[in-house]
Amino acid sequence: MSDRLEELRRRHANAETGGGEARRMRQHEEGKLSARERIDLLLDEGTFEEMDKLVRHRCRDFGMEDQVVDGDGFVTGYGLIQGRPAYIFAQDFTVFGGSLSEANAKKIVKIMDLALKTGAPLIGLNDSGGARIQEGVLSLAGYADIFLRNTLSSGVVPQISAIMGPCAGGAVYSPALTDFIFMVDRTSYMFVTGPDVIKTVTHEDVTKEALGGATTHNATSGVAHFLAHDDTECLRMVRELLSYLPQNNRDDPPRRRCDDPPEREDPALDSIVPEASNLPYDIKDVIRRVVDESQFFEVQEHWARNIVVGFARMDGRSVGLVANQPAYLAGCLDIDSATKGARFVRFCDAFNIPILTFEDVPGFLPGTAQEFGGIIRHGAKLLYAYAEATVPKITVITRKAYGGAYCVMGSKHLRTDVNFAWPTAEIAVMGPEGAVNIVYRRELAAAHDQEALRRAKTEEFRERFANPFVAAEHGFVDDVIEPHQTRPRVIRALRMLETKVDTMPKKKHGSIPL
Repeated sequence: MSDRLEELRRRHANAETGGGEARRMRQHEEGKLSARERIDLLLDEGTFEEMDKLVRHRCRDFGMEDQVVDGDGFVTGYGLIQGRPAYIFAQDFTVFGGSLSEANAKKIVKIMDLALKTGAPLIGLNDSGGARIQEGVLSLAGYADIFLRNTLSSGVVPQISAIMGPCAGGAVYSPALTDFIFMVDRTSYMFVTGPDVIKTVTHEDVTKEALGGATTHNATSGVAHFLAHDDTECLRMVRELLSYLPQNNRDDPPRRRCDDPPEREDPALDSIVPEASNLPYDIKDVIRRVVDESQFFEVQEHWARNIVVGFARMDGRSVGLVANQPAYLAGCLDIDSATKGARFVRFCDAFNIPILTFEDVPGFLPGTAQEFGGIIRHGAKLLYAYAEATVPKITVITRKAYGGAYCVMGSKHLRTDVNFAWPTAEIAVMGPEGAVNIVYRRELAAAHDQEALRRAKTEEFRERFANPFVAAEHGFVDDVIEPHQTRPRVIRALRMLETKVDTMPKKKHGSIPL
């Protein structure tokens, strides 16, 4: 018995040492924490319960029989984040470069299965050189087993990936299947094929950072959702994100005590929209003045900036925010913004998070690049996402709501529950200026003073068609409210909708225009 106890202690110490002190120090020199240090920062202190600590690889080729480390380069287990259970795996780059083997893939699969069975979030801390070459197809099979569980868990439990080092080749598809991806500036990267392969095949010279660094995927490709400056900030952001999310698709979003009065009004909102309809303003100023304590946790801040998405609280309850951003591209919808909005709406719907939309959209971005790129198909994604969502949906039209974009952005016709409009709202097929040029084309051509007639007809059109009262008369807007009343009116609507139950026709699944 004493011999076995001694062996147990030795192997536990071996697992916790990982690849050794020298390799761990190298991690620190590169600005990276070790796998266990990351777990300690992410989880509530003293709550981590490790599983499969003594697992070893079973490869007996290429001299691997002499290279055995307990845990095999992956740390897996469960613990608490802000008092709620979460499952976690962390790749240890100090052991075989964090490469995936048959053995450590089974460790991840076990954790994923437990997360699905118990209904708790799954978090992966990725820092790996990829598949373990010495194990051939067994390591590839391990990736496929993980991909399957990512897919089965989608929409059931929140899945979060933190890229905290290299992530290349087939390894990128597991994070891509999860709900949110965090990346760390200058120390993490993702790509399917690396710079050397690209140079050989296409003769392009590109660095790892430019090809798949954190800035690239946050600002250019839209693959990542959050950009952190270092490991510590990344893990803090993961904890903050989870504070807005339910444990699973059967739970309601978490509620917090709120000291921000639900009846608070903000007079500054009455003047936030410029008098001239072609002048920009920052929709984030509107959001922060309406939500609890001005706290807004933005998602994909650096990509498709003409639409804003993220989480906040109203009356202590989590809500998902979707808003056109007049400060970028005048708030037009384009390919990227439609995709960004659709993905976020569908996530909120899957996890019972009410959706609050602020609408100021002049239409879809014109141009051959958009049409050739499939704006019709991509724009339909956002339309589809809003239409199928059964969670409480509230829309506030702050200014423009033109054409098909009016329909797409949470209109009453897509089963949105409560629709408000500010007095500054303009709801029409198109802007008054463009409409006048079409409707009164002959009169303008024959007029002695074309500009005077154009101004008169534009004002007439705006009063007759492009104002919120016309939509309100038809019931497409439930009420025209003063901007300073937005917070209390939205909160009352959310309270009314707390018991909402909506259904979809019986089907296996829809065919979203991917």
